[in-house]
Amino acid sequence: MPHSDDDFSSLLRQREFLRLWCARVLAGAATQMTMVAAAWQMYNLTNSAWDLGLVGLLQFLPVLCFTLPAGHLADRHHRARLIAGAQFIQLLAAAVLLVASGRGLVSRELLFGVSLLLGAARTFQMPAQQALVPSLVPPHLLARAMAMSSSGNQVAVIGGPAAAGLLFLQTGITVYAAAVLMLAGAIAAVLRLSDDRGPGHARPDWQEMLAGLRFVWRRQVLLGAVSLDLMAVLFGGATALLPIYAKDILHVGASGLGALRAAPAVGALVVALLLTRFPVRTRVGALLLWSVAAYGLCMLVFGVSTSFALSMVALALSGGADMVSVVVRQTLVQSETPPDMRGRVGAVNSMFIGASNQLGEFESGATAALLGPVGSVVLGGGATLLIVAGWTRLFPGLARRDRYLEDALPGVSRSST
Repeated sequence: MPHSDDDFSSLLRQREFLRLWCARVLAGAATQMTMVAAAWQMYNLTNSAWDLGLVGLLQFLPVLCFTLPAGHLADRHHRARLIAGAQFIQLLAAAVLLVASGRGLVSRELLFGVSLLLGAARTFQMPAQQALVPSLVPPHLLARAMAMSSSGNQVAVIGGPAAAGLLFLQTGITVYAAAVLMLAGAIAAVLRLSDDRGPGHARPDWQEMLAGLRFVWRRQVLLGAVSLDLMAVLFGGATALLPIYAKDILHVGASGLGALRAAPAVGALVVALLLTRFPVRTRVGALLLWSVAAYGLCMLVFGVSTSFALSMVALALSGGADMVSVVVRQTLVQSETPPDMRGRVGAVNSMFIGASNQLGEFESGATAALLGPVGSVVLGGGATLLIVAGWTRLFPGLARRDRYLEDALPGVSRSST
C-alpha cells in the first residue's frame, strides 16, 4: 500500500524504535565480545573441538527448557523490562569472567557454566525483543523496521568480534570490562522504553504456552520458513569451528578469529541496509529458498579454503545470503501474527533459531571430532543444499508465496488469520 511520505525517513523518526535499536547494538556487541573471548579461552585450555561444540549445546539447553514460558511472559508482562532483566544476566556473566580472568581462575567448567547462563538470558530476551518491534512502528513500516533491526544485530556481530580481537590481551580482562560497560548502557536505554501492557493476570498454563506452537503448526508457510532456518543452519553453520580454522588451518591467531567471526556480519550488514532502503515486496518465498541455497554454497567454499582472503569472502557472502532469509522470515512471522500472540509465536521462532545456532554448534563440534573441521563444514554445506531442495517439495505454499500478508491483503486484520 503506497504512503505519501518517505517510509525510510518516517522510520528514522520513530524515537522509541531507535532507542531499542541502539540498546540492541550495545548489548549484542557486548555478548558477541564475551562469546568470542570465552571460545578462544576454551580452545586454548582444551584444544578440543568437542568442548567447543559443548559450549553451543549448553547455550541451547535453556532454549529447550524455557522458550514456551518465555513467550508467555512476553505476551503478559512489560516487554522492555523483560529485555532489561535478560541483559542484566548477561552483564553478570561478563562480570564473572572479568573477575575470573583477572585472578587466573578461568576453567573449562566455569566457561561451561557461563555458556548456560548466557543461553538462559537470550531465551527470555529474544521473544520479548522480537514482539516489541511491531508495537513501536506503524504497520506499513514493519518490513523496513525488521530489516533495520537485523542491521543493528549485524553491526553488533561485526563490532563485537572485531573489538574482542583487538582488545584481547591473553586473559581477556579488557574484553570483559568493555562488555560490562556496554551492557550497562543498553539496560539504561531499554528501561526508558514504553510498553502498552501492564502486569498480566493469566495463569501460565500449558494451553496458553502452547498457543504459539499451534499457531505456527497450522500455518504451513510459517512452519516451512522457520523450520527451513532450523535445518539449514543446524547442519550448515561453522561458527563453533572458527577457533580451529583461525589457529590450525588459516594460522591467523586471535585477531584473525575476530575477523572471521565478523566477516559474515559484514555481508549481512550491507544486505540489511539495502533491505532497509529497498524492502522485499514480491516473490518472498522463492527468495527465501534461494538465499538459503546460496548460504549452503558459501559454506562449501569456506570449508575447503586454505586462504584467509577467500575464507573471509565466502563468510561475508554467506552472511549476506543469510540476512535475506532472516529478514524475509521474521517479516512473515510478525506480519501474520496477532499482536497479543507475538511473544509466544516469537518464542517458537526463537526456539528454532536457538536450535539452529547453538545446537548447530554442537553438531559442528561433534562431526569435527569424527571427520575433522573441513569434513564437518563441507558435509554441512552439502546438507543445506539438499534441505532446500526438500523444503521446496514439502512446503509448496512457501515456494509459491509472493507477498507478505499485509501487502497481499491490505485492510485485512492480522487477528483474523
